[in-house]
Amino acid sequence: MFNFNNKYSNFLTMLLIVLIVAILGIVGYFAYDMYNQNDKNSKAQSAIEEFNKSTQSVKKVIENKTENAVTNVAATDNEVKNPLEELNTVASQANTVEGNTTAQEIKKTYLENFEVLGTINIPKTKCNYPILNEVTKRSIEIAVAVLYPPKLEALNMPGNTVIAGHNYRNNLFFSNNKKLEIGDEIIIESTTEKVTYEIYDIFETTPNDADYMIRDTEGKREISLSTCTDDSSGRLIILAREK
Repeated sequence: MFNFNNKYSNFLTMLLIVLIVAILGIVGYFAYDMYNQNDKNSKAQSAIEEFNKSTQSVKKVIENKTENAVTNVAATDNEVKNPLEELNTVASQANTVEGNTTAQEIKKTYLENFEVLGTINIPKTKCNYPILNEVTKRSIEIAVAVLYPPKLEALNMPGNTVIAGHNYRNNLFFSNNKKLEIGDEIIIESTTEKVTYEIYDIFETTPNDADYMIRDTEGKREISLSTCTDDSSGRLIILAREK
């Protein structure tokens, strides 16, 4: 009887140890996941702040060039002109300012080794992340990134731009895209402008489907968001066009 009780006691002790280790493992896993999520969010938000500073600098350069364009027209215009013609001259010069902004005047922002082309803001899901210039294993572990067209140098261009992000089934990146509906807004900010897009189609497809990427937008600006479905077997695609 004594030996039986002793073995039973040892069994209960081992079972208790196993349960404690299991509980600590579960707690540790969730603690690490939370830390990892907060760390990624923190780095992403720092990149956004840096990008916003760069954006403000570019806007200031554009404003100064616009003011100079107006001043130059006024200073060299010694003869009386048709007021409409003069206004058209000023507008023409001001409209070329953005295109004449040199690369040296635009301070690029980086998150790790990836260039930040802009930011994405989805008000409904409170998704706010940098958009990196290329999709790699690492780039979409720390932010969202341009999948198509390859080697895109600027956002908000005519045609379709595909932005890919992970679905970690938490609040990171595109995890909440499944909550979006037709009519919801997606705001994309580049170095020089902010454009609001409106969702007009949502569907699931296979991982190998690329038809939605190369679709003809008839010269209009559109974006596509791509992420995994919750079971990772397919892709959830969201199409949006400029409002």
